[in-house]
Amino acid sequence: MDSNQLNRDNSIPPQLSFGDRQPGFPVIKINNAFATAEISLYGGQVLSFQPKKAQADLLFLSDRSTYQLGKAIRGGIPICWPWFGADPARLGRANHGFGRDRLWTVRNTETLENGATRVALSLQDDEATRKIWNYAFEVAIAITVGETLDLELTSHNRDQRPMTITQALHTYFTVGDIQQVKVLGLAGLDYIDKVDSAQQKSQIGEVTIQGEVDRIYQNTAPKLFIDDPSLERKIEVCSRNSTTTIVWNPGMEKTATMGDLSPDAYQQFLCVETANAAAESITLAPGERYTLGVTYRLL
Repeated sequence: MDSNQLNRDNSIPPQLSFGDRQPGFPVIKINNAFATAEISLYGGQVLSFQPKKAQADLLFLSDRSTYQLGKAIRGGIPICWPWFGADPARLGRANHGFGRDRLWTVRNTETLENGATRVALSLQDDEATRKIWNYAFEVAIAITVGETLDLELTSHNRDQRPMTITQALHTYFTVGDIQQVKVLGLAGLDYIDKVDSAQQKSQIGEVTIQGEVDRIYQNTAPKLFIDDPSLERKIEVCSRNSTTTIVWNPGMEKTATMGDLSPDAYQQFLCVETANAAAESITLAPGERYTLGVTYRLL
């Protein structure tokens, strides 16, 4: 994809333009009255969102991210699709599916009446995807950058058979100090503890992070909050068509084994993911669509 051609076809001067983060990795750059943002066409992935009133980006992006075809970008909002986590069929396919390591197509860019900027991207099946997952599909992401950051991930079954998916918006939030952060709104809920042999547990009190955490919370409410006293801010996470929330931080020891994270990076982010996963898989009849949505607001 040529960024010059993308600019000719889809730019909105002066608030939306295209450039290259690395050769072959085009990005959309947004700067409107409300916020700045960056969206990678590789993975259909938001990399940055910073409201004008914010001291720091809401999203964390690793300074060691690799920009390489077939590898996911570490940070921002990777799209886990058409499955979340390990290959459900145990065929040795990549964790979290293939949505996050393909180039997406620009469908539309527009300025809304309120001055926000909306971008629509899509990914369709092709010969390469059908070798991995043999279905005809279209998955689209609509990203609205305004006072809030809003995402809508719509899956369309274009096959003649029912299609079952799990999925997640794997959002990396910037935090000031992981040991001070709390996730509010999950107290009392059951979760699957993936760090402890996928045991079922119950959350006692609000979620805090002390070491590696990888949990799938079930029956979650539409509204959660990330309380970050170190950065003196609270982020509201408001989900739609989701009752599953993943909370993930690799902790010090696991981070040391990850080449695309600096050794102390675990202290600077927390993933709180809006998902349909575990018991909440989605089966689409032929022709059916399903939209997973989330809005992030800096309070």
